[in-house]
Amino acid sequence: MKRRTFLKGAGVVTVLAVGGGVWRGYDQGVFTTGSGSAYEPWKTWRSDKSEGPVGLVRAAILAASPHNTQPWLFRVTESHIEMFADTNRRIGATDPYLREMYIGLGCALENLLLAAVAHGYDYQLNLLPEKTNPNFAAKIDLSTGHTFESDLYRAIPNRHTNRGPYVKDKQVSSETLDKLKMLGNNESDVTLIWFAAEAERRRVGDSICQATEAIVADRDQSHDSARWFRSKWRDLQHYRDGITLDATGYPWYLRALAKMLPEQSPEKNDLFWLKTTREVHVATASAFGILAVRNQDDPSQRMQCGRMWQRMHLWATTQGMAMQPLNQMPERAAREEVLGIKPQFGNVLRELAGGSEWQALMVFRTGYPTAEALPSPRRSVQEIMVQ
Repeated sequence: MKRRTFLKGAGVVTVLAVGGGVWRGYDQGVFTTGSGSAYEPWKTWRSDKSEGPVGLVRAAILAASPHNTQPWLFRVTESHIEMFADTNRRIGATDPYLREMYIGLGCALENLLLAAVAHGYDYQLNLLPEKTNPNFAAKIDLSTGHTFESDLYRAIPNRHTNRGPYVKDKQVSSETLDKLKMLGNNESDVTLIWFAAEAERRRVGDSICQATEAIVADRDQSHDSARWFRSKWRDLQHYRDGITLDATGYPWYLRALAKMLPEQSPEKNDLFWLKTTREVHVATASAFGILAVRNQDDPSQRMQCGRMWQRMHLWATTQGMAMQPLNQMPERAAREEVLGIKPQFGNVLRELAGGSEWQALMVFRTGYPTAEALPSPRRSVQEIMVQ
């Protein structure tokens, strides 16, 4: 740690100790980052094979999901697993058509299938097995097979969304970007479009910032997004979901200070998010990517997109890379549809996707991290199991 950074941190700790700050520090989890029941699933994910198919769900729940909403439910028998969408965990005006929710379901599905092979199962996957019930997302029939632990499976507990700054002078090579794209070869309805040249990055980055400004100015979108932010340690441990201060990517001393200070107004939080988007997320991205599908309103294609995102993120983790969704443009495009207003961001996404064949579903950035990403809270297996 650099001396200047250490002194800054020491100053924060000094502030915490004044006027009963140490007590508040404990109350707000300043000294217990990544601990408590909300983080236990990261430690107990690799279950004993005698646990049967339930062990696969332990891996599934560590997947990525929009705003860490974890919108999944599972029903488990000895011969199959059924996965359901939990629409009570929707993000409202931020995701009015549930497109991001189904991406999250696809992420969980990818983890589950990687775990199935690692636990010695063959599987038969059936997406949307009841066409009249889109909440019945998938059925996975299991049979005895060969055991194989892939690098992607072993990366499951190490994959975390990195919202911090990325290394500016270390670009992701074109060969690495090609390898990430190859991970989607089995998904005929999903494609990946890269924006790595400086002019391309500037174009996409400017549009992301403009979309963020539009969300901040939209009371409903701002509110529905903000309600998933867990600033209080007790709320984090109670709900075991959402985005936390520890997962923002800020240095530890700034996170400690933020936990100690009184809660900020939604307006100030929005302005800080906009500033971070512009000066950190966009400014330090090595490349932007868009995952596009043929029909963004097809839940099965959304789940295929989620499976590819999870696969890419796991592989990137094995390579020491960082990734973060920046889905402000698709969120605003969906909002434009709902409100029936000029499709400003809908038009931008159509241009970026290259025409009418593909529809942009997810935007993200990648690069090499300047600091390790911390885990987000997770609900337990018991909480997401249904009879």
